[in-house]
Amino acid sequence: MLLTPIYLGLSLTLIALSVKFFQELFHVFSDIIAISESDLVLYLLSMIDLSLVGSLIVMVMFSGYENFVSKIDLGEDDEKLDWLGKLDAGTLKLKVAASIVAISSIHLLQRFMEIEQIDNDKLMWHVIIHMTFVLSALLLAVLDKLAFADHREH
Repeated sequence: MLLTPIYLGLSLTLIALSVKFFQELFHVFSDIIAISESDLVLYLLSMIDLSLVGSLIVMVMFSGYENFVSKIDLGEDDEKLDWLGKLDAGTLKLKVAASIVAISSIHLLQRFMEIEQIDNDKLMWHVIIHMTFVLSALLLAVLDKLAFADHREH
């Protein structure tokens, strides 16, 4: 029950994220004639990044609430999310790790789009940090499979 305010707070962060998304959308349409193709791609990648973060927040809110607070009871006539009730804490961690890797990939792609303006040392650190996320997600998946695969099959 103590987690309920935290999930409520996460839902409020979706409002902030939506404001930023529409701010990016406004920049795209207000400058559509003047911006270059590469700048347009950077704007779009930023918007994709924001949507991935928003999806991650929604997934953590609903799944975390259902796993740690209370089951979400939807009537039979209501539309239900297929994944709701199927994500345990371990699977949720894997999905969060995969989302972080996807978000990091978008940031790295944005850096590659601006490669002329970035120092090689800075670019190297971006790649190292991204590979750290990839390796962490991979190790988390392996450990989860080794430790919990038998429990999930029953």
